[in-house]
Amino acid sequence: MDHAAHRAGIGHGPADHADRIDPGGRTSGASWAMAAKATLHCLSGCVVGEILGMAIGTALLWGNVPTMALAIVLAFVFGYSFTLFAVRRAGLGLRAAVRVALAADTVSIAVMELVDNGIIALVPGAMDAHLSEGLFWSSLLGGFVVAFLVTTPVNKWMIGRGRGHAVVHAAH
Repeated sequence: MDHAAHRAGIGHGPADHADRIDPGGRTSGASWAMAAKATLHCLSGCVVGEILGMAIGTALLWGNVPTMALAIVLAFVFGYSFTLFAVRRAGLGLRAAVRVALAADTVSIAVMELVDNGIIALVPGAMDAHLSEGLFWSSLLGGFVVAFLVTTPVNKWMIGRGRGHAVVHAAH
């Protein structure tokens, strides 16, 4: 095992790996702790991109669709880049690191963005709120909380089947 990967933030503690492989060598379910860490990792990139995109679109007085589109694009860019940076730092080549980032984060980010933006779109007045209004921030941050709660079981299911963030673990 490449311990530099753990220092780079890719790996998790031994307790998180304990239930991934059963005594017969087969992959078992992922722990809730592992799923939560994977979700928080993805969410951190999504939060940066989403807030930046919403803030830019709102400050520039863009309409709802271009603002949301920018926020979604930036959420994917930052979400992928956080994983890409970590696996590159652990020693993976650029091409392999890009494949790992895409495999690890695509479903997680997509679910988060669907949930988060769905909540923002459904909260009355949230899309028309300005940066200085509590409604802007409460709907955005509330969407992140709900997205975390919805995405964590998705990540647990994926990791338990060797997909999603399990690909990051396999890369080191």
